[in-house]
Amino acid sequence: MSTPENPPEITPEEVSRRAAAVIDQVGQAVVGKREPLTLTLAGILAGGHILLEDLPGLGKTLAARSFAQALGLDFARAQFTPDLLPADLTGAYVYDQGNGKFQFRQGPLFTGLLLADEINRTPPKTQSALLEAMAEKQVTVEGETFQLERPFHVLATANPVEYEGTYPLPEAQLDRFLLRLSFGYPEQAEEQEVLRRRLGRQREEQTLQPVTDAAGLAAMQRAVEAIPVEEEISEYCVRIAAATRRSSSVQVGASPRGSLALVLVARAYAVINGRSYIVPEDVKAVAHAVLDHRIVLKPELWMSQARPDQVVQQVLNDVPVPAARQAAPAPHNAAAVPQGAAAGYHQAPAQQGMPPQAAAPAQQNGSQPPAGPAQ
Repeated sequence: MSTPENPPEITPEEVSRRAAAVIDQVGQAVVGKREPLTLTLAGILAGGHILLEDLPGLGKTLAARSFAQALGLDFARAQFTPDLLPADLTGAYVYDQGNGKFQFRQGPLFTGLLLADEINRTPPKTQSALLEAMAEKQVTVEGETFQLERPFHVLATANPVEYEGTYPLPEAQLDRFLLRLSFGYPEQAEEQEVLRRRLGRQREEQTLQPVTDAAGLAAMQRAVEAIPVEEEISEYCVRIAAATRRSSSVQVGASPRGSLALVLVARAYAVINGRSYIVPEDVKAVAHAVLDHRIVLKPELWMSQARPDQVVQQVLNDVPVPAARQAAPAPHNAAAVPQGAAAGYHQAPAQQGMPPQAAAPAQQNGSQPPAGPAQ
């Protein structure tokens, strides 16, 4: 699979249209999980790797294979086991008796989308080989470095319940995953729909129609990368990441890589939802998937049932949200502002007698700011 060096440029509107078509295609296989699928695609458009941590049988492998088909990417699956060696992933030199030379035989890492199934069941030595591929888009074998073709993405799965015989991922490798997602159990109607589709299909395999290909995905990623980000939005992301480090429950908070991931995924999420600019709701929508796995709680809290997602939610509640700036009146002879142009933002000032978070505008779910004085 080769990707053109300069794929044709496309508009954000075209990216949004293709993204919706991709999610619709994957939704034919994975029923009732549109929001996790949207976040997965946002991570791919942002150029990152995704960790799917969930119980067995909830569609993790199916989602990875379905995304590969809908995006037109080469797909490879590596089953991570305790005896898996780094060479089983990267490839190895094999002696060719025909010409009397050693030839490099590529491993499953040389693909467009790799499913790293049950990644926490393989030893750290093998995990480190995957880490180089994820971080540097290259592998090193016998002192020689081989570049991986792009786009290259890893969708890894892990079982969060069964820990016997597993090797927990170190924080350095967890931090390399742009997102950590969980699908969860389907609703009763959704589970019934899964059965109905399988019985109607009369076979186990599912084949999806590709919406794009490797070159088209690269063009979509380039279009997302060209979207400008308001200074107030990037500052908002930095303040969220910094607030996780100051929490009294946290031993290790989100690093600058976390704040950068917050911006990148929020931007891709905004484009998928038809906007060429980021609003604070985009940041909040992706915050848990981006930050939860980057937070390490203090060890003395292990009996208190404290969780990283609670820390992130508290931070989102406490950090003031940038408020939209009012645009100056345009002169009569000025050109009309294009529809959908991004409004500017500034930090909402705290009202007298109210904490900053109380003065912020209403956010998701239509919640209103508290009206009473600070306690």
